[in-house]
Amino acid sequence: MSGQKSSRTERRNSRPTTGHRERAGWLTVAAFLSAALGVVELHQPTTTLLKKPFEQLAIVRALTAAPSADAYGRSGEVRLRVALPNEEFEYPLEVDGDPSGLQYSWVRTGSETLVEAARPLGGAQVVAPSSPGMYHLALLRDGNRRVVDGVAVAVLVPFEQKLGATLNGYHIGTYLAERLGGRHDAPEGFMEVQESDLQLSVTTHLRIADFVTHDGQSGWPRYVALDPKLLDKLELVFSEVRRLRGEDVDSLRSLALDIHSGFRTPLYNRGVKRSARDSRHQYGDAADVAVDANFDGHYTAADSRLVALAVEVVEKDHPDLSGGMGLYTSRRYRTPYVHIDARGRRARWRG
Repeated sequence: MSGQKSSRTERRNSRPTTGHRERAGWLTVAAFLSAALGVVELHQPTTTLLKKPFEQLAIVRALTAAPSADAYGRSGEVRLRVALPNEEFEYPLEVDGDPSGLQYSWVRTGSETLVEAARPLGGAQVVAPSSPGMYHLALLRDGNRRVVDGVAVAVLVPFEQKLGATLNGYHIGTYLAERLGGRHDAPEGFMEVQESDLQLSVTTHLRIADFVTHDGQSGWPRYVALDPKLLDKLELVFSEVRRLRGEDVDSLRSLALDIHSGFRTPLYNRGVKRSARDSRHQYGDAADVAVDANFDGHYTAADSRLVALAVEVVEKDHPDLSGGMGLYTSRRYRTPYVHIDARGRRARWRG
């Protein structure tokens, strides 16, 4: 349910050129060689989709790499992965050439300085940096370095580091799990957001700024719970809206969006009228979204109904993305919108 200041966004609906966490499987190494009279001739560049363990290739090429298609989620549009400090997690990666001898480290977004000692890259699994923040992967070999663009990694501040109602001076409030325990949820951690991170894309259409609580706090950093599963679901919904309208999902025509509410701290959520006490916005897997589905420059009840239909289609195709959907089209709301979440079980209501 909405309560935050609207953050109107209009994003380009283009896919990346390389195509809670998605678990990607490793693809096979492909090398195209032909032999003639005992002489090995290279017919086309080799591309290695890393798996574990590495296959040893005879050809060594310049170091080029990019996230593989699996890194972008099922929608192909997600540009964020999350991990706890020092956690081993999967980062699907495509390397052009021989992957043997590769090492990896991390650079903070907007910087080129390595923040960790280099580690051998042995396959899909990498170890997250030890300090919270936003990072990009850096590959190293023989004095060469390649920073991998396309997918950022958010290293979370663990939930356990929250002291009472605050985290490093930022007022969050308390979760039901802290007060009542039992079946109530708590985020595993929070993204630490600096002002310079606000414009960082987390999907093709969405930025970190779309999910920061608009609660009037002025200090930095801010803290945000954000589940990549929600991001994948939202992008699948946006693509389905275009399909239902008969638009080519790869069209360059901009899709106008208005993110009413992303993450809400429990403290802020208590002041939102008609908000559920245990609103999913507090856990980073919910967003209130208006979409100009017919491209007429207005957000209308008809647009919201089309978005709701798109949600139904996406949940049918992807049952693990099931969640809540609330349709808010009554006259008490200046702009009609749809609440979408990825709580893991179906729920429906009207506001």
